[in-house]
Amino acid sequence: FFSCVTMPQYKDLYTPRKCSYTNRLITSDDHASIQISFCKVDSEGRMIKDKSQNVTVAVCGYMRAKAQGDSTMNILATDAGLLKSIV
Repeated sequence: FFSCVTMPQYKDLYTPRKCSYTNRLITSDDHASIQISFCKVDSEGRMIKDKSQNVTVAVCGYMRAKAQGDSTMNILATDAGLLKSIV
């Protein structure tokens, strides 16, 4: 009998993200970065349970350190069609 030796499948322990606004790489030591999932709601204000309609946004700590986190979130939400244009 021949024994089949299978090689172990290694999986990445850390998958790096990119900032949705600047396209900068968010490294593992960027503790100021955030990731938020916006969900779509129905006419009664309840969350639609279809996860494919969620919009996930990641913002790097660089933008938050420049005090641009709020305006960055507004721009990304407007681009995704979740927010009306803000003046």
